[in-house]
Amino acid sequence: MTDAQNPKAAIKIEFANDLKLGRGKVRLLELVGETGSISAAARKMNMSYRRAWLLMDELNHMFGRDVIETAAGGSGGGGAHVTDFGLRVIHFFRELENEADALVQSRVAELMKP
Repeated sequence: MTDAQNPKAAIKIEFANDLKLGRGKVRLLELVGETGSISAAARKMNMSYRRAWLLMDELNHMFGRDVIETAAGGSGGGGAHVTDFGLRVIHFFRELENEADALVQSRVAELMKP
């Protein structure tokens, strides 16, 4: 089997002011949703809490809407959750990835025909 038999698209959407949406930020957003915590999501991605927080803040500013909301720590604990809009961002990006993968696979299959 050659590498060309299962190609995948790598999607990165570039917005104004050098803001980008790609698989890393989307995965971090998914992990915040799964763990309920920016720090836990950061650990799973082997990055610092500060880096993860800056990326989530960048997403909030990129869209002008919150993709996550946080609660301060304390006796009840803190945490973070993905907003409804954040869930839409995840869904949009994953759907776009699937569509791009299908297109790339189709085009590569055409390319590989004898």
